[in-house]
Amino acid sequence: MKDILSLKLYTRVARLGSFSAAARECGLSQSQVSRIIAELESDLGARLLTRTTRAVMLTDAGAEFLSRLDPILIALEDAEQSVREGSELRGMLRMSMPGSVAIREIIPRLAPFLERHPELRLQMLLGDRPRDFVKEAVDVAIRLGRLIDSSATAMLITQIPRVIIASPGYVDRHGVPTGPEDLVRHRIVDGPASVVSSGWQFARASGEEVAVDLEPHFSTNENEGAVAAAVAGIGITSTSEWACRRELADGSLVRLLVDWKMADIPVHAYFPMGRATRAAGRAVVEHLTADFRREQHG
Repeated sequence: MKDILSLKLYTRVARLGSFSAAARECGLSQSQVSRIIAELESDLGARLLTRTTRAVMLTDAGAEFLSRLDPILIALEDAEQSVREGSELRGMLRMSMPGSVAIREIIPRLAPFLERHPELRLQMLLGDRPRDFVKEAVDVAIRLGRLIDSSATAMLITQIPRVIIASPGYVDRHGVPTGPEDLVRHRIVDGPASVVSSGWQFARASGEEVAVDLEPHFSTNENEGAVAAAVAGIGITSTSEWACRRELADGSLVRLLVDWKMADIPVHAYFPMGRATRAAGRAVVEHLTADFRREQHG
């Protein structure tokens, strides 16, 4: 059997479907990667990958080998971690999350965690687009909103208040809505967090509930774009408090309908490898959860 590096390299070629992509990721030449995988196949006496001019695909034997290999490699890493002096984490930790969430809330909370684990390398894949977490070797994915896969291994790490916001200039020109029904007479900005398509649902302490269907005048697939549109005075939007905390503090946005509450936005950490998630993935989520809890409870 080849050494652990060869096995890890095989998992990356298999996930990425490319020798060149795995070579770039691991700092090797394509010919080196091809030779190492060929030697692994020779040792095993089985063809693991089918190579064509366009793609590298798993054979049945390769898929079976990969499914059994992933948890073994992660368990080995955890075993090494358990006896390492000082319990310092090391290696590569990959996280995926929307860019706005990372820049505004997650990255500012990571310095103490990374200080405790100086040998740990952290790679963040940012963006709202769907990802193949397994193929991209993502250890932890942070996502806002409802569970994207109810069967996935996930952990609720916090909940964020949802707010209605607009710029002072917009309010000066168009007036302040005094109730949810007034929103139909305003210009609406639609972003990933605004849930315009299903209507904006409000409730207040008295128990009164109101749902308002709204037609957006401005739409964007990036939450930062929706906040920027609101700051520019284009209209009113609904988003997480995270997304506009800075703008509310500096006065470039103001909260509207403060007597009404919308449902909080759940924040989940997803573990694509389930129980086999490496120790660093579990540790960073524990750090973030504790930090959010301290902030909420003062």
